[in-house]
Amino acid sequence: MENLNDLLNGFYVALSFKNVGFMIIGVLLGIVVGVLPGLGGPNGVAILLPLTFGMEPVSAIILLSSLYWGALFGGAITSILFNIPGEAWSVATTFDGYPMAQQGRAAEALTAAFTASFIGAVAGVILITFVAPLIASFALKFGPAEYFAVFFLTFCSFIGLGKDNRSKILVSLCLGFLLAAVGLDSVSGELRMTFDNPQLLRGFDFLVVVIGLFGVSEILVTMEEGLAFKGKRAAIDLKVVLKTWAGLPKYWLTLVRSAVVGLWMGVTPGGAIAASFMGYGLAKRFSPKGNKFGTGEIEGVLAPETAAHAAGTAALLPMLALGIPGSATAAVLLGGLLIWGLQPGPLLFVEQKSFVWGLIASMYLGNIVGLIIVLATVPLFAAILRIPFSVVAPIILIICAIGAYTVRNSGFDIGQMVIFGIIGYIFKKLDYPIAPLVLAIVLGDRTEASFRQAILGYEGSLSVFWSNGLVGSLMVIALLLLFWPIVTEQITAFRRRLAGAPSGS
Repeated sequence: MENLNDLLNGFYVALSFKNVGFMIIGVLLGIVVGVLPGLGGPNGVAILLPLTFGMEPVSAIILLSSLYWGALFGGAITSILFNIPGEAWSVATTFDGYPMAQQGRAAEALTAAFTASFIGAVAGVILITFVAPLIASFALKFGPAEYFAVFFLTFCSFIGLGKDNRSKILVSLCLGFLLAAVGLDSVSGELRMTFDNPQLLRGFDFLVVVIGLFGVSEILVTMEEGLAFKGKRAAIDLKVVLKTWAGLPKYWLTLVRSAVVGLWMGVTPGGAIAASFMGYGLAKRFSPKGNKFGTGEIEGVLAPETAAHAAGTAALLPMLALGIPGSATAAVLLGGLLIWGLQPGPLLFVEQKSFVWGLIASMYLGNIVGLIIVLATVPLFAAILRIPFSVVAPIILIICAIGAYTVRNSGFDIGQMVIFGIIGYIFKKLDYPIAPLVLAIVLGDRTEASFRQAILGYEGSLSVFWSNGLVGSLMVIALLLLFWPIVTEQITAFRRRLAGAPSGS
């Protein structure tokens, strides 16, 4: 009850005319940030952060967090319309969102993505509202072994629950791990596979890789197929939005499951990217239409968007409750809090109640404002599909090049983008899945570092991964998911034997 009273006081703070104005400005800027490939929520927040130093802390954090919500919504726009993830966590949205746009269902896909984003984000805010005081004792139990177990669980679920050729999934994963190992070893400090090229000291940036694998490769494939959008006559109106909403209740199980996955991966080190892939993989596995995923199933849009945005929002929980950022954006916001003279952690909820509950209240309001704004501007974004591809393609290439360059202000990254574009094109022509490659590049380095730190701290023994109930449970679940096809085959065979056994035996 005390939390609810504090939340009501927070709404009083957040609903001031000034803070609502900052909320709207932040959402609009965030949508632009989310649409532009390579910029992303963390970069957008970091760029805007210096401009907030003269503001009141509550207004500043509302502006920055609203930019984050806008980026969460905006990342789906280019993913669905052009198959170019505006945000890293929007990669899985392209798998079914883009085919829907090609079929003339861009409005339906965008509405589903925005609504799923809203549901996932609100689930994350609810978690922050009621679980913040309890999360400290749980999060402090995570060490390198637990971190590795979560990452291992992500990869195992992708292999075991995926319906693609598993040998091709493994090839894609291995290539991703190889690319993730390039650069400075985070444990030993040694250089690996840089070939005396100083540009490779920092390794391959995920966003540059994604822009090439998805953006450039899609342009190459589309050029080969005839320079045309298949769904360029998408009609958008309120009727489409209401019709899409009317059909969402039948996917309630997918939404709930994806939200739970996202909340878990947000609080733990998994993150929004891993959550989106896991949410998509679970939906594909358990959906009656799982074999049609990748061809334009709305469920394939709902699952990753819900999971990603639940994770992205829940990642703010350990930052507020413990001062431990759960994501890149949370880390930037943490820096802002320290600059403003605020110390994130348990005492923040005691000493700065008006600030922290004003922020939490603005999370609810910011997502509502964000949903309204993106739905109101859907016709503008969908109208892009009416432009001839021969005009749009060069613009997309320029945006991709700018996005790749701005990641690290390096022209070398533009060359990387082109190379990965060619790799993505080859993967698509040979029917190799790109998602495992992307996932391994994102989590490969962190997985390796967690594994080695856990082993070093346990004198080289693998028993560290069974040393307590938490890490042991995670590893058991991971192995169960990895061998899930074999488990299901054995269960099916056992049932057949029972069905075929004589009644008297």
